[in-house]
Amino acid sequence: MAISLTPSAAERVKSFLAARGHGVGLKLGVRKTGCSGFAYVINYADEVAPQDMVFEEHGVRVYVDPDSLKLIDGTTVDFVKHGLNEAFRFQNPNVRGECGCGESFSV
Repeated sequence: MAISLTPSAAERVKSFLAARGHGVGLKLGVRKTGCSGFAYVINYADEVAPQDMVFEEHGVRVYVDPDSLKLIDGTTVDFVKHGLNEAFRFQNPNVRGECGCGESFSV
């Protein structure tokens, strides 16, 4: 089981955490929503739940709850910029379908 970050995503998380002044890493999960079933949830991790799985890459820790990990195991998180738009992108090998707008996915 693993979650990985590209160097671009890791640098973006580090800069967010530095500007914020606190936090132990990135909290990644999923929630039920949208037309395809699930959406990614990404937040700062200020504390760690005992059951959270911890992954570290490029000096950034990523915390994932066990229920979310079942759906996103093997995911690579990237950070991309296109003109004025910038966003985290998820390359999840478990995805079987996505909605037309790309906001939700099914497994």
